[in-house]
Amino acid sequence: MHTSTTVQLGGIRTQLVHAGKKLLETTLAPLGLFYLLLNLTDLTGGLLAALGWVLAAVGCRLVLRTRVPAALVLTTALLVVRTVVGLLSQSTFLYFLQPSLQNFLIAALLLVTVPFERTFLARLADDFCVFPPTLFGHVAIRRFFRRVSLLWAAVFTANGAITLWMLAQRTVEEFLLVSTAGSYGLIALAALFSLVWFRRELRGHGIRLLFGTGGPASFAAWARPLPEPSASR
Repeated sequence: MHTSTTVQLGGIRTQLVHAGKKLLETTLAPLGLFYLLLNLTDLTGGLLAALGWVLAAVGCRLVLRTRVPAALVLTTALLVVRTVVGLLSQSTFLYFLQPSLQNFLIAALLLVTVPFERTFLARLADDFCVFPPTLFGHVAIRRFFRRVSLLWAAVFTANGAITLWMLAQRTVEEFLLVSTAGSYGLIALAALFSLVWFRRELRGHGIRLLFGTGGPASFAAWARPLPEPSASR
């Protein structure tokens, strides 16, 4: 028998705002700056504007001595490579070819970290969702993130294949519009499915995941340890 435990997170609005800020910082802002400066100046201006944004975001955190999110580290590293290739080639096709190919790199990274105690996907989830630190110490949660990493590896592989096809068939403007909407639509569906799966997995181990309005203060319920799975599971 499991001891029933309730984990109360912040409200849905709190979670969405938190994820939205991370998404804006790591993806939407540099993409928007690139497109704006591309039209106002040239390709070089767009490249440097996008790179300048993420470097400034990392720099601010280092100066303030706050944790740099894993998603921002990954975005910055990949964008440095993209910018160098873009500046040397002066080709928008090659610039956008790289993030399409990077989907396959992320998929591989997800698969490689599956055997680890803390998968790469768990680190990304911690960036985009407000989870109590104790959550990731439970064996059922670690097992869930190993399994869901396989799902997300498939999502990024599909996303990479679709964006490659779009890049070969469409203009830059059409590619930005359609691929961005399609990519985030696919990711949103995968995120929703993952959340439903996550809550069902927790319930199977006597843990209820609730979204409330208590914000971070509601994390005080985590003072006691989570129930571990029974030996029969």
